[in-house]
Amino acid sequence: MIKVGIIGYGTLGKAICDLIQTDQAEDVALKSILVRRPVTSINETIKNAFFTTNEETFFNQELDVIIEAAGHQALELYGEKALSSGSHLIILSVGALADHCFYETLQSAALKNNKKIFIPSAAIAGLDRIASGVLGEIEEITLITRKPTKSWYGTIAEERVDLETLKEAYCIYNGNARNAAKLFPESVNVSATLSIAGIGFEKTKVQVYIDPTINSNEHSIVAKGTFGRVEISVQNTPFKQNPKSSPIVAMSVAKVLRNLTTSVVIGI
Repeated sequence: MIKVGIIGYGTLGKAICDLIQTDQAEDVALKSILVRRPVTSINETIKNAFFTTNEETFFNQELDVIIEAAGHQALELYGEKALSSGSHLIILSVGALADHCFYETLQSAALKNNKKIFIPSAAIAGLDRIASGVLGEIEEITLITRKPTKSWYGTIAEERVDLETLKEAYCIYNGNARNAAKLFPESVNVSATLSIAGIGFEKTKVQVYIDPTINSNEHSIVAKGTFGRVEISVQNTPFKQNPKSSPIVAMSVAKVLRNLTTSVVIGI
């Protein structure tokens, strides 16, 4: 039985919690959830687990795995501490790793403590193909992300375009993955994941669109190399509570947890 803790109890944290509690992650026990608000302000109870605002309490439980589901700042605050406490770390705010120095710090902490950093496939597909293809030569990788207008409220997009009156797709970004991850920390974490799996942040091309004509969060990857060519497109149903993300992200975390306990691992 793997003992797990979650940092964050927003939309993603709740979805991951639900999957664990309904045994979708299989032989996993959720022990605690680190939150910012006082425990008394959360009107929920979790079977055999507890909420805490005390980071020392959270990190001193000898957890096997800690899941970060609370944003870039939380990862920067707690990522190294999670690894140093003796836990493997599952990262969802992958865009924070666009900071080269921070990424190296986490890698060093993982190596020093003999722990692993897990980056789920989250909102995209085909990472197994990209990670395999890079063992040869990959000429180029392009990510095209399209999200409906509702996914962009509360982001930098509101400063650049009138979301209320937008009638057709608008390209809000065209550049490399490093800048994309920094500009859109809640919306384009996939660009960071793809970069780490493939040819790096500088060489990975990213286009980001606000598209009022669609209802799903869409990601398309095109890659060419010695392995051939691959084109992968996904259309993710957004969370109603937080349309910036999708249920498939939480499901991908449950899959990582299942892989840690099952005797057969597929798609890595």
